Amino acid sequence: MSYYDRERNMAESLRKMYPKGTRVECLSMMDPFAPVTSGTRGTVFHVDDMATIHVHWDNGSSLGLVRGEDSFRKLSAEEVEAENASEQDDSSDGESGLKMKM
Repeated sequence: MSYYDRERNMAESLRKMYPKGTRVECLSMMDPFAPVTSGTRGTVFHVDDMATIHVHWDNGSSLGLVRGEDSFRKLSAEEVEAENASEQDDSSDGESGLKMKM
């Protein structure tokens, strides 16, 4: 099996493990120019043919995760639910505090 066949197989595996919309957390990133800070969370939007996991990070970055170089984890369903509940609480707090002056 060639290097490219192995990479293609790995990319297919990662696409199944990290489909679009999967939430992940960066544990460490080896990018010397603009690393994503440990603890930053984001949403997977693509796994390319070289098995790089591309993420829209919550801090606005869109750097990809490179297996074997970067350390990351997939958020559990419970963690995603907690994030969603927190976002709903935040949005409802903002609406209840609005008052119109006439």
